[in-house]
Amino acid sequence: MEEAKGVVKHIVVAKFKDDISPQQIEELINGYANLVSLVPSMKAFQWGKDVSAENMHQGFTHVFESTFESTEGVAEYVAHPAHVEYANLFLPCLDKVIVIDYKPTTLHV
Repeated sequence: MEEAKGVVKHIVVAKFKDDISPQQIEELINGYANLVSLVPSMKAFQWGKDVSAENMHQGFTHVFESTFESTEGVAEYVAHPAHVEYANLFLPCLDKVIVIDYKPTTLHV
């Protein structure tokens, strides 16, 4: 197995509150994506909605993935004023959330 050198994935798995409209969700996602242009340590952003047929999502509906070059980059992102401002808008709209940071590992078989 080979751990990616430095690269860190920041994963947010979320369920929006029932009273948050699709338009509000779209605006929040656009704001999240915009952080890439505001936070130097944030290198990439992707998101998607649950499409699993396994029905094991436990109510979570959205996944957000940000890429950083290091754990220090994630720490810079978390403390960055643009992220703090965005988090203050985003988090109150969530019914539940899980956040996980990991270093991708490639398995060579």
